[in-house]
Amino acid sequence: MKKLVALMLVLSVTQAAAAGMVISEWMYSGVNGEFVEFTNTGPNPVDMTGWSFDDDSGLPGSTILSAFGVVDPGESVILTEATVGAFTTAWGGLPGVSVIGGNTNNLGRNDAINLYNASNVLVDTLAYGDQTYPGTVRTQNKSCNIPAADYGYTVVQTTWTLATVGDAYGSWASSGGDVASPGQVPEPATLALLAMGAISLIRRRH
Repeated sequence: MKKLVALMLVLSVTQAAAAGMVISEWMYSGVNGEFVEFTNTGPNPVDMTGWSFDDDSGLPGSTILSAFGVVDPGESVILTEATVGAFTTAWGGLPGVSVIGGNTNNLGRNDAINLYNASNVLVDTLAYGDQTYPGTVRTQNKSCNIPAADYGYTVVQTTWTLATVGDAYGSWASSGGDVASPGQVPEPATLALLAMGAISLIRRRH
């Protein structure tokens, strides 16, 4: 039974890690602007033309993400309420990171993040809030990176932690004192290990 449970867990994690675009980090309130990070965890580029974001109102098309264009495997992109210039400057320039600014579809303390593709199909979703889900993070001035193994979750988990300077995600402080890792590839080593484990598992099963 334990082996079956472990097998199901590995397969579930593998499917999540290979799913393509996922929500990988968020901060609902910050001195330098709230933001959401999306990461391509799949093996192929993703063209985000026509893709969109919404909060808990769940309306595809609310905030268009076409400006991200093609997102390469392992690449992270950022949606923020701040202007692009203000946000990138506050975080040290963010060279090579695609940022869409001026988002007016703002997040709240207890809210949801919804990502839709060009066909208005929900690709990934995350409900969060320390009031709605007691014991979970409150991402005020500090972000939360979703562990690679948990990309399949649609609700915030109590095991997730707030960003700290120099953590496993490479987080650092903005000019305003916010702490996060916007645009950084999350846990690349973990993703690689998951991929290798999945390949090994599939080979053994066949």
